[in-house]
Amino acid sequence: MHDFNRFWQWFADNNERLTMLNDLTDAEQQQLLDDLQRNLDDYCEGLTFEIGDPTPSGRTLTFSAEGDTDLFRYVIDLTDNAPDFDWWEVVPFKQPKGTDLKVTFDKYRFETKKMFFMQLESEEEPDILGVRVALPDPVSDDDQLVGVYVTLEALIGEFDCATLVGYLDTCAIPPEPFKAGFRPLDDFPDFVEWFKQHRDA
Repeated sequence: MHDFNRFWQWFADNNERLTMLNDLTDAEQQQLLDDLQRNLDDYCEGLTFEIGDPTPSGRTLTFSAEGDTDLFRYVIDLTDNAPDFDWWEVVPFKQPKGTDLKVTFDKYRFETKKMFFMQLESEEEPDILGVRVALPDPVSDDDQLVGVYVTLEALIGEFDCATLVGYLDTCAIPPEPFKAGFRPLDDFPDFVEWFKQHRDA
């Protein structure tokens, strides 16, 4: 458990096949990815990975703790101790994906350009960010709320979302959202950067 050297040795032994993943049959791909996840579980259960599409400069290998801050140190240890592999960029945590996103989670689809947000401030916890997200069709459903969180994570990345967002709820979009204090959700990444600077000032 937590032996990153053992994991990276397995990766080195399978580096060539992983690099050429698209050349394998579907069955071979699935077996190799299952083996990778098994070895990752041996290092630390609860971590996941994502292999990016091939580019002229290689592939990215992203490790995630799925927002579990208790496991963040294992992601950091694993990535900090990654050997220098040709054609691989090892990345800690899911990274921001930009704005104007379309995110699908369970049966829900979220389009950031059709959503709004406002900050919910707390005198007791001023360093924690509360967020209310206004949706076109809000329902009382935990899956929808998780989907909204996943959308925020796609906008600002796993690390900031897990360490900054302490409260999240949803509501319907009011008739005049700007007058009600809402901002376009695509402004959220810039707002988070402002929040971090203001908090650390």
